[in-house]
Amino acid sequence: MALPWMTILTNVPWRDVIGKAPTILDSAKVLWSMGRKNGDGASPDDVVAPADADIVTRINALEIAQRKSRTQMLASGELIQALSEQNAQLVAQIDKLRRRTRLLAGILATTAVIACLALYLTWHPRISEFFA
Repeated sequence: MALPWMTILTNVPWRDVIGKAPTILDSAKVLWSMGRKNGDGASPDDVVAPADADIVTRINALEIAQRKSRTQMLASGELIQALSEQNAQLVAQIDKLRRRTRLLAGILATTAVIACLALYLTWHPRISEFFA
C-alpha cells in the first residue's frame, strides 16, 4: 500500500521543523563526535594495556573504558529524550494544523456556496424579478 507522501509532506509544520533544526544539529554533532571517538580518541581496544602488563593495570584500563562508555550512554539517552520531546511537539502541531485546515476548508466551502448563490441570483433574470 502506497503512502500519500505529498499529503504527509504538506501537513508537516515546516516552520517548527526548521526552527528546531539547529538544536537537533548540535545534538547530532555531539552524538556523532562521541560515537567517532572514545573520549581521548582511542578505541576501547587501544585503552587496554599490552598482554605482558600486570592484571591490575589491565583492570584499571577497562574500568576507565567502562566509565567513558557509560558517560557516552547517558549523553545519548539525554539526546534521545530531547529528540523525543521535540517529536511530540511536532506531532501536536501537526494535529493542531490538521484541525485548523478542516475548519478553514469548511469555511471556504460555505463561502463558495454563498458566492455561487449570489452570482446565480445576480445573473438569472427571472429570480431577480421574483425578489424585486
